[in-house]
Amino acid sequence: MQRRGLLWKTALFTAIVVLSNVSGNLLLSLGMKSPAGMLSPWAFAGVGLLIVWTLSKLALLSWADLSFVLPVTAIGYPLSVFAGYLFLGETIPPQRWAGTALIAAGMVLVGLTAPSSKERP
Repeated sequence: MQRRGLLWKTALFTAIVVLSNVSGNLLLSLGMKSPAGMLSPWAFAGVGLLIVWTLSKLALLSWADLSFVLPVTAIGYPLSVFAGYLFLGETIPPQRWAGTALIAAGMVLVGLTAPSSKERP
């Protein structure tokens, strides 16, 4: 039962890490491109979400292996590409889409493994 709880907690914090990273970077980029720049409310919101990202990633690293956390949370990179395309109107060249697909494939492979290679007391 303890392992199931760890898997649920890991999945929850992974989602928080990924979503706060993608949305924080999106809002920060949006704010920095506005006339107000760093003083834009979007930039402040982005920074706030990136603080959530940092704290939740620290928590996740406290129980899951680094070799699990970094690749699994790397799904934020492909999601950031999609966010830039959808919300910021960025043009994504084919090579960037191909690299994005490789990152996503690697994340899926690592996500099929256990979050920790050691038993915790």
